[in-house]
Amino acid sequence: MVSGHLFHCRKNSWPPEEYINRNTLQLFDFDSAAPPEHAWRRKLNCNANLLREFSVTFREAIKMVRLGIRLWSYIREEASHGRKAPIDPFTRESCKPSAAQGVPLGGMGSGSISRGFRGEFRQWQIIPGICEGSPVMANQFSIFISRDGGNKNYASVLAPGQHEGLGRVGDQGISSWGWNLGGQHSTYHALFPRAWTVYDGEPDPDLKISCRQISPFIPHNYRESSLPTAVFVYTLVNTGKERAKVSLLFTWANSIGGISHLSGDHVNEPFIGEDGVSGVLLHHKTAKGNPPVTFAVAACETQNVSVTVLPCFGLSEGSSPTAKEMWDKMVQDGQFDRENFNSGPCMSSSPGETLCAAVSASAWVEPHGKCTIAFGLSWSSPKVKFLKGSSYHRRYTKFYGTSERAAQDLVHHALTNYKRWEEDIEKWQNPILKDEKLPEWYKFTLFNELYFLVAGGTVWIDSPLPVTNTNENQRQLTNVEYTDVKVTEAEVNNKQGTVVEHTATGHHRSVKLDPQNDNEDVGRFLYLEGVEYIMWNTYDVHFYASFALLELFPKIELNIQRDFAKAVLSEDGRKVKFLAEGNWGIRKVRGAVPHDLGTHDPWNEMNAYNIHDTSKWKDLNPKFVLQVYRDFSATGDMAFGVDVWPAVRAAMEYMEQFDRDNDGLIENDGFPDQTYDAWTVHGVSAYCGCLWLAALQAAAAMAFQLGDKAFAEWCKTKYLKAKPAFEEKLWNGSYFNYDSGSSSNSKSIQADQLAGQWYTASSGLPSLFDEFKIQSALQKIYDFNVMKVKGGRMGAVNGMHPSGKVDESCMQSREIWTGVTYGVAATMILAGKEKEAFTTAEGIFIAGWSEEGYGYGFQTPEGWTMDGHFRSLIYMRPLSIWAMQWALNLPKAILEAPAINIMDRIHLSSFSSRSSQNESGVRKIATKAKCFGNSVFNCAC
Repeated sequence: MVSGHLFHCRKNSWPPEEYINRNTLQLFDFDSAAPPEHAWRRKLNCNANLLREFSVTFREAIKMVRLGIRLWSYIREEASHGRKAPIDPFTRESCKPSAAQGVPLGGMGSGSISRGFRGEFRQWQIIPGICEGSPVMANQFSIFISRDGGNKNYASVLAPGQHEGLGRVGDQGISSWGWNLGGQHSTYHALFPRAWTVYDGEPDPDLKISCRQISPFIPHNYRESSLPTAVFVYTLVNTGKERAKVSLLFTWANSIGGISHLSGDHVNEPFIGEDGVSGVLLHHKTAKGNPPVTFAVAACETQNVSVTVLPCFGLSEGSSPTAKEMWDKMVQDGQFDRENFNSGPCMSSSPGETLCAAVSASAWVEPHGKCTIAFGLSWSSPKVKFLKGSSYHRRYTKFYGTSERAAQDLVHHALTNYKRWEEDIEKWQNPILKDEKLPEWYKFTLFNELYFLVAGGTVWIDSPLPVTNTNENQRQLTNVEYTDVKVTEAEVNNKQGTVVEHTATGHHRSVKLDPQNDNEDVGRFLYLEGVEYIMWNTYDVHFYASFALLELFPKIELNIQRDFAKAVLSEDGRKVKFLAEGNWGIRKVRGAVPHDLGTHDPWNEMNAYNIHDTSKWKDLNPKFVLQVYRDFSATGDMAFGVDVWPAVRAAMEYMEQFDRDNDGLIENDGFPDQTYDAWTVHGVSAYCGCLWLAALQAAAAMAFQLGDKAFAEWCKTKYLKAKPAFEEKLWNGSYFNYDSGSSSNSKSIQADQLAGQWYTASSGLPSLFDEFKIQSALQKIYDFNVMKVKGGRMGAVNGMHPSGKVDESCMQSREIWTGVTYGVAATMILAGKEKEAFTTAEGIFIAGWSEEGYGYGFQTPEGWTMDGHFRSLIYMRPLSIWAMQWALNLPKAILEAPAINIMDRIHLSSFSSRSSQNESGVRKIATKAKCFGNSVFNCAC
């Protein structure tokens, strides 16, 4: 529960000394065993309260009743084909969400497993689009301690004993284990992609234990960051007077979450690898024709550490051995029999039977001595298969092959390379962590919000083409121009492939996009809008989240934009029913940016979202143009600009149809035709209109730089006409009205009203409005949308009436959107209002992440209501916190751009036409960039 303290007191520091005895910290002051100075912290015995979901009001329900009926019918229709609808508000998971999450495991795009702060393995996302939230309780670390003299023995699971069935008499399963950890002296410290759990005298008062969880999430490293593996490094310090034999146990069920362990035909087998890496392979046969998965659980044997295994044990009375017998063996001997390594594969499990494995690592720790024991976990599911037939190889198979047995090589690589990972992670994070100008909460929240790039259902494939494609979807696509422009080398004014790497100290240096391999094909990347909204690369949300990818994995970001550029120029004529109004249309219109890349057959069947006809949305096309120009400007990648330019032109020209009165502005059509898809807009809107102004300026600038002078003039002419019309219709003296209509909320203060200005400033373009208007609008947002909501302790509410009353015209107007709040804060930073920016963003931390808050750490939702009830956990948009970091440390190319006002360099001729009179100019740029395949220009409308 949230206490009143939340809204009255601000805590500025969370030092580890408040959670761990200072002497214990000093004992761990080696080999990265001590938790970092800046981290998200929890005691293991703290209450993980259940989270409360939002509900619609009676008035909202009445408005949406027809939509609800159509949606229910659609969900049932999809279920009849064995598919899950991308949006299903009616089905609730059996595992109720709680404030128990922690740092997820593994790299990006190869399936993920999250780990709660109390140690449970949960949120299983091995199969694309499926998230099994319940923890698999057999997956545990345990410890067994005996000391010389035999009068002090301890045996306990290293997690608080809080699960169903605990203490059942005669149970042969995990309830028979020693769940003896209270957790009051044990703490969790998270700084993604690492986490530390410190047991300060639990269960043995004279043994201090640190477990360090490490995953290979390393910016600009497109190999290691794709690997499905993680390491757990235990550091043991014996503060007692007797020598202690310590055995650590890692148990793992042959399961991919849910009830998959009961499906049968699973097999375990032991292995002994190189460099002392030994363990068990667990071969999992998935249900419903999904590709198989193999897990590897292992430990590293050293001169002081002995590794033994029990390849198979069960959880029921008929198993041989049972979980109880396994536990008793460890209590008695502290290890398993060495000959178990020679046992070979076990018998396949029967349906209804749970098959588990155990790896033990034992060592003697001398009085006042120290010891390190490392365990590894990997999983190999080389083929990713989507429900409508297309299959692809995951990115990591480029380096480890397509066999499931690659799990053994992956876990070996992890256990022999994790120290190098940590060096790279610290080199990346330290400049920010050591920047004294930044608030402490911001430092660790900035990194922890990146959890979504692992736990957000990400899929990263190696090949641009499917392994197999058994459907006919692509044959139904019409008018598709998917010509790839291949680039071998492109040096245009020495800018090709340049991105600026910047540090928190404000120093800038230009480096290659990725110095390891400039011409490396990094494959294709998908991530979900959220685990409850199962659509890949939802573009109106990626607009906010993309700053994280551009900053950390720019090649992935550019490839996502290339995918959408190709999509803009395609058309899919299959009929689709749109559920909000019940009308029919086609799936994808040429010239329109798709809402998403699909659900059950991404890239081939786009626009899984079918609430509204998004070909009529007013924000998607401007957002595409703005993202492309930002990426083009930041990287200086001329070949990228040439690749996507035809789509940029097509996207801009497509929007002309929405200028109903020839004033240069696009008008909204009286329904929620933008990312706020429940919030109706009439006429010119602050949100879409501002995005359109920014897109005109960005397209003009890009056209000028690529040599398409005629189109640059057309865009500038439009801009000069649209800007005064926008200000005349919406500016009221202190902010821009929500829209130009006459509804009750037309004069609402929208937190996101300056989204176009945000991108303009982030891309080095001239400001859209004079300084007074920008400062005044931001101050209004701060004073009303931020500070009038619980004193600024919850973020920025989307809509606020000028009277100071929250706009309750729909559920979205009254919500606080986490990612939008971060974006507003970034806009404030770019306008020189850093104090207001950090106060605004801190509301998200206080309500979402702090110990007194609602419990949304590592599952940041799309938004919450005024009473803290969430909508859509584990959501993409909050990655926009990286837009704040972008704003704080603009790349050199963007920082210096305003000195050269590119709009002033576009001279209007007496006849400004968008016709491609200057196509030859773009061709010259392409030739100079040494781009092949100039037929791409045939794609331009």
